[in-house]
Amino acid sequence: MQLIQMKPIGTIHSPFTEPKGTPIQPAGAMGIKGRVVLFDEYVEGLKDLEGFSHIILLYYFHLASDGPMIVTPYMEDKPRGIFSVRMPGRPNHIGISVVRLNSIEGNVLHIENVDMLDGTPLLDIKPYVSKFDIHAIEREGWLTPISGLVQEKKCDGRFS
Repeated sequence: MQLIQMKPIGTIHSPFTEPKGTPIQPAGAMGIKGRVVLFDEYVEGLKDLEGFSHIILLYYFHLASDGPMIVTPYMEDKPRGIFSVRMPGRPNHIGISVVRLNSIEGNVLHIENVDMLDGTPLLDIKPYVSKFDIHAIEREGWLTPISGLVQEKKCDGRFS
């Protein structure tokens, strides 16, 4: 198996300094502001990004530990497979969030709806495009009856 190495392109800053109490999804972090500080060598890549209201951030759960393949998610008390939940303790600790892009000043992106920890290493930025990224869905699996509760749920620290 080939080893894959990635390097951060910047750092995400937020008001959350520990997992406990952090929103578990951007939908539960409405209005919470943060910023991305991009490393200088990547600033040129921000050209034309200011035209998008939302962006996709791919990042590394830097404080996560390797977790089991069966976990009990924040939204429920029943054990689930790691690939059917959005928990930090994944095999590769990769996170993804769609956030509002408020402005760009040099190498700083001012963002909103932040659900990640302060100091999170940023791996990539992609523009969010509704015609590409919104899909009509038929199923939401085990989350169907409870997905509307995400605004009320916060990390309880069980994976720190």
